[in-house]
Amino acid sequence: MKGIVLAGGTGTRLHPVTLSMSKQLVPVYNKPMIYYPLSVLMLAGIREILIVTTLEDITGFRRLLGDGGQWGLRLSYAIQSAPRGIADALIVGADHVDGEPVALVLGDNIFHGPGMSRLLRRAVAELTGAVLFGYPVADPQRYGIAEVDADGVLRGLVEKPAEPTSNLAVTGLYLYDGRAVDMALRLTPSARGELEITDLNRLYLELGEARVVNLGRGFAWLDAGTHESLLAASEYVRTLEERQGIRIACLEEIALRMGFISAADCYRLGEQLGRTAYGRYVMDVASAVQRAGLREVVR
Repeated sequence: MKGIVLAGGTGTRLHPVTLSMSKQLVPVYNKPMIYYPLSVLMLAGIREILIVTTLEDITGFRRLLGDGGQWGLRLSYAIQSAPRGIADALIVGADHVDGEPVALVLGDNIFHGPGMSRLLRRAVAELTGAVLFGYPVADPQRYGIAEVDADGVLRGLVEKPAEPTSNLAVTGLYLYDGRAVDMALRLTPSARGELEITDLNRLYLELGEARVVNLGRGFAWLDAGTHESLLAASEYVRTLEERQGIRIACLEEIALRMGFISAADCYRLGEQLGRTAYGRYVMDVASAVQRAGLREVVR
């Protein structure tokens, strides 16, 4: 499966912070925002990933991430010249996808929860059509909502319903089979001039080939697109990391535990981060894994 991170847009809701930098390069606590969606794709076992961004921001992403080889990834980059909608990222990345199944994740979405890797890898292995990920919210009027029946079967998709019949919001993570690009090309722009991801999901639903995975209790889904949500996301990460002694979305650790890199490689990456708490954590993890011979993802 191929991966795409949509890291475009102008980040207007975070102005003036994003007047000179991409929103996805803004830190969420102790690491750049883009680390979080990248970690999701890595936990799903995906190693070929396209970063879709703007002409102004592509240099910054290249400087931060390079070709991804340090984490055992193959990163490439493409430019979305204007914000033409989430589904447009599939068209921009058509050559990258090349008819293969694809996971698309929004660059400002943060996911965290127990067994995340197992859940994602199972969804990838069982993929037919489209898989969406739902999350219960208190204010469904603000989101695209998945309507499900008593058995959890997806029956409808409604964008910001005035009178919602469900509180299951559709998150910014989507898995599609090899038809995704062709189906995205069939879409017509909405009233706001964008190719809507909900319209793509409805095409799959009309074919009876879309389902939703309810993340439910124990998981966290955060959208770090405003000043308030960015602060809340940073506080969430800080609290968990300090209390549990872990690092959320630590790409070095994930690469190691997924078997993308060796413990020696991981240790060297920690050394390169200097005398920081993050760098020391990476070296400690590498040392522990090397001693115990661990390989299985535990977070």
